[in-house]
Amino acid sequence: MGKYNRYDDEFKQNLVNLYQSGKTQTDIAKEYGVSASALTRWVKQFSEVRLDDNQILTVQQIKQLQKRNAKLEEENLILKKAIAIFTPQTKSE
Repeated sequence: MGKYNRYDDEFKQNLVNLYQSGKTQTDIAKEYGVSASALTRWVKQFSEVRLDDNQILTVQQIKQLQKRNAKLEEENLILKKAIAIFTPQTKSE
């Protein structure tokens, strides 16, 4: 069995909430037996960003949206190239 523990997202979110409420990362790491580097990663992963319209997104959600946007841009480029190939060209006189 590996030496790494797997923690569920709820546990990670709870530790991030403790950090955001004012507890230090060092204290949290010691109290819950997690590494400081893991806790730092979770803080980055589960921290929230408030948008202008008061919508709240996590860093994880933003990364998912960026991936989705990149995929849609790629698909759009492919469709533009297909249109150029299949659209008959008219000659200028």
